[in-house]
Amino acid sequence: MSLDTIQLRPGYAISRVIKGGWQLAGDHGPVERTDAVRDMEAFLDAGITTFDCADIYVGVEEMIGDFIGDIRARRGAAVANRVRVHTKLVPDLGLLENIQAKDVEAIIDRSLKRLQIEQLHLVQFFWWDVSLGNPQVGLEVLKRCQEKGKVAHLGVTNWDAAETQPFLDTGFDVVSTQVQYSLLDRRPENGLTNWALANDVQLLCYGTLAGGFLTERWLDQPDPGFEFENRSLIKYRLIIDEFGSWETFQRLLRVLKSIGDKHSVSLSSVATRWVLDKPRVAAAIVGARYARHLPQTLEVFRFAIDGEDKAAIQAVLAAAPGPQGSVFALERDRNGRHGRIMKYNLNTKPDDKVLGSG
Repeated sequence: MSLDTIQLRPGYAISRVIKGGWQLAGDHGPVERTDAVRDMEAFLDAGITTFDCADIYVGVEEMIGDFIGDIRARRGAAVANRVRVHTKLVPDLGLLENIQAKDVEAIIDRSLKRLQIEQLHLVQFFWWDVSLGNPQVGLEVLKRCQEKGKVAHLGVTNWDAAETQPFLDTGFDVVSTQVQYSLLDRRPENGLTNWALANDVQLLCYGTLAGGFLTERWLDQPDPGFEFENRSLIKYRLIIDEFGSWETFQRLLRVLKSIGDKHSVSLSSVATRWVLDKPRVAAAIVGARYARHLPQTLEVFRFAIDGEDKAAIQAVLAAAPGPQGSVFALERDRNGRHGRIMKYNLNTKPDDKVLGSG
């Protein structure tokens, strides 16, 4: 089976499914580090060559770096060089008003060291609040890092068109924007998709399985409320509230299960395929701690959603508009229920507390 790839820019191709790294970070349940690092090789060999992480995903850059270093030592540079790493640069909220250029480049240098590579393939920039400080400082540093050969390509994350356009206007080549996009959360369709088409920007989509809610695990299950082992499940349970009632969510799962049975794939593969088929979507980021679900992940490349399937899905979505407004608008409100569960200073405070807690 051949896995789909796509070029973000000429000469830079990625797999259309990206192995996500957030689930390997702190606050997401126990992780067997040795197993997680070892299993990355299975993804690479299967054709999922692209790995997503961030400077603020505690410990994840180091894990991917250990994987790359091990592959390089055992199988040679040519195999190790097949790995594509997309990291992020997320200056702490508490530093935005006073951050210096040297601080930003120090984060890049640290990522290079952690990942054990000489050039970062894609750095996705984020600034918690564009009303604080000067986000242009960060992107200008990244542009200089490109000139020095430390960074190959620039992207942004959790920004909509309004936040990104000023940087395009000043000459930055933003190749991608990483945003939440799923059957439960279609906010990119509120203008971002058309803007991306007009500006040669591609979408890298996370949350496609809503932290695991869009899987058989939750089919025909009662509403669990909000008592979960990790913040990822809390985050996406909030999204389900925005999507509609728990029963409406269950209706969606039943439709996806029916379509999956028709094509002999899982309902999660249907959910991922739906996102991949959307305009300007380059890749879906699928969180996976280990390789045990890899065969299921690969299903997405061996079937197509037909017209009948799309109509059945749309019948549910028509009654469940989902989160409204622009990308990340709900999460940007630090006093709102979506914003309060986030940690804003993980670069300098790995044990940063969730707002409103302790």
